[in-house]
Amino acid sequence: MFGFGIYDALIIAGFLGLQFFLSARNSAYWGAIIPVLFISWLTWLLVSGEIKSILAYLLILSIGFIVLLLEWSEGRKALRNRREKELAKMRSYDMN
Repeated sequence: MFGFGIYDALIIAGFLGLQFFLSARNSAYWGAIIPVLFISWLTWLLVSGEIKSILAYLLILSIGFIVLLLEWSEGRKALRNRREKELAKMRSYDMN
């Protein structure tokens, strides 16, 4: 079905890093870009016959989507923490 090598692992890690980066932006919608591309790519593989089984498609889709959703959540937490630190810094300047 799929050959998995070191380059594939690096590409996946790059996409996960990009997902985290986009999710940590001010607009939460930026984090939807990679999941939409992922779903489109997998659907294309299914339609073109690269993925032979609907079950394999659904399994890869669900696991990938869960991982991307977790990265989105971590990115949003990072943004929230960054905002809280900035707010605490501004409050400390106001007290002086």
